[in-house]
Amino acid sequence: MNVFLSVEVLPESTLRNVVDLLVRLVEAAGALIIFVGAAWAFGHFLLAGIRGGGVGRQFNRIRLSLGRFLALGLEFQLAGDVLRTAIAPSFTEIGQLAAIAAIRTALNYFLSREIANERAEIERERRKEADGSRAPAGPA
Repeated sequence: MNVFLSVEVLPESTLRNVVDLLVRLVEAAGALIIFVGAAWAFGHFLLAGIRGGGVGRQFNRIRLSLGRFLALGLEFQLAGDVLRTAIAPSFTEIGQLAAIAAIRTALNYFLSREIANERAEIERERRKEADGSRAPAGPA
């Protein structure tokens, strides 16, 4: 007599529903981070324009901050993709998720590179200003 005892701790449909909910929460968090960053950057851009003195000087800092928000938001979106692969049933869905993850990873890579370049540019300008203020005003 062959007795097959099957104990299902967590039914697949329940697991699928839980993972779907988690994916939505993580993706919503990523979208919210991107939205907050865009709103913050727009607000600071407007304030810099209203205060005068030119937006140009503030522009790189605002752009750098927006880039950080975008990078963080993309990381959350990627986390949602990784969660989604936990229950991907077909190779078609896995392929689609891999393509989306590759695009988001590439975007994040290039965005991070741009942030590093922007940060280096701001640091160079800061050093240039500091050296200029220490230099003698004229011949003695």
